[in-house]
Amino acid sequence: MSTKEWFKGNLHTHTNKSDGDESPEKVCEWFENHDYDFLVLSDHNHLTLLDYQNTGKSNLLMIPGEEVTAFSSSNRAPVHIGAIGINKLVSPVVCEDVISTLQMNIDNILEAGGIACINHPNFKWAFDHREMLATNGAMLFEVYNASRGCNNMGGKGKFSTSEMWDYMLSNKKIIYGAATDDSHDYQDFAPEKHNPGRGWLMVRSQSDDQNSLIKNMETGNFYSSTGVYLDDMDISNKHIEFSITQTDDFVFLTRLIGKNGKTLREVSDNKVRYEFEGNEGYVRAEIIDSDGALAWTQPIFVS
Repeated sequence: MSTKEWFKGNLHTHTNKSDGDESPEKVCEWFENHDYDFLVLSDHNHLTLLDYQNTGKSNLLMIPGEEVTAFSSSNRAPVHIGAIGINKLVSPVVCEDVISTLQMNIDNILEAGGIACINHPNFKWAFDHREMLATNGAMLFEVYNASRGCNNMGGKGKFSTSEMWDYMLSNKKIIYGAATDDSHDYQDFAPEKHNPGRGWLMVRSQSDDQNSLIKNMETGNFYSSTGVYLDDMDISNKHIEFSITQTDDFVFLTRLIGKNGKTLREVSDNKVRYEFEGNEGYVRAEIIDSDGALAWTQPIFVS
């Protein structure tokens, strides 16, 4: 058993087994060299299996996965779902509408023993909170996808992914927000490239085995980040409390958010504590540092 409490990992990773530009071995080396604890290789409609730990190079835990890549036949909207911890290849199913396509592929991921993460809803403006709210079984969605073209911030007449999340939570849907790389480019690094190291999960677990990590993911025992690190996290039915790890001379702003995306409080300090009043519906936190890095805690439902 590991003595660590928090484990860093990426759920959305491509190799040259689909549309990435490096081999699975080279991709794993990059994440190992940048202090990741676990990794999901999620090639499009391909189960990339690599027993990387037994190469003698690494202790990086490999969780089997796939990006189930489908579309709705009525409007060709891309429907991509992360299949995490699956025990077999999941073949994509194309249905007439987005909701049916989402649901059929989610069901197949669960049948294959995995958990489902709905990927980049604003990619090509494919779908939004309304379609996701109408589905069942996916415990995760990408509140942040670092790949270019995923439109996390929304636009005119289009919800941001954070707004989608608040809409679903306000309608009592339990779903957790993941930050991911969606990495494809490992040879050249530039803002316009789909590079690794831009979004990840920090999973709280007593053990670093696959079953423990997945269990903690599907119960929301993690936070997502693009560069902000949290510690001393204490969550009960009465409060949420955590500290923000100081980096350089950055300053931090935390926004505590409740039902309908209402700002409950803003905190400009490295230590954050919020006592529940009982009428918030749910409470989650978004943290941003003065250099633009972000973190998201998972919602706690308050009654």
